[in-house]
Amino acid sequence: MRKLVTSSMIVLLSAFSLGAATEQPMAKSPVTRTDRCNSLQQQYANAITNHAEAKRATEAKALQKKATKFCAGKEQAQGIRAYATALKMLGVQPVDP
Repeated sequence: MRKLVTSSMIVLLSAFSLGAATEQPMAKSPVTRTDRCNSLQQQYANAITNHAEAKRATEAKALQKKATKFCAGKEQAQGIRAYATALKMLGVQPVDP
């Protein structure tokens, strides 16, 4: 009986360790500034269609154009800030990817 219990425990422990190894989440790759620019650009595109009548929509559109230029160049941090500000002008809270 003791040998049967020990064998069963080994099988269970082996199965558990295999299951634990496969259920570990894979590490997420870091979010780059380019990823943030793309995400905010998409959020802006959705927001402007839903909030085109916002008081500051014209200002937001002008700021969005600047943000696009910043993100296309080497000034992604400025582009991210500009997109975030443009979204807030439309009354939308920016969401991180």
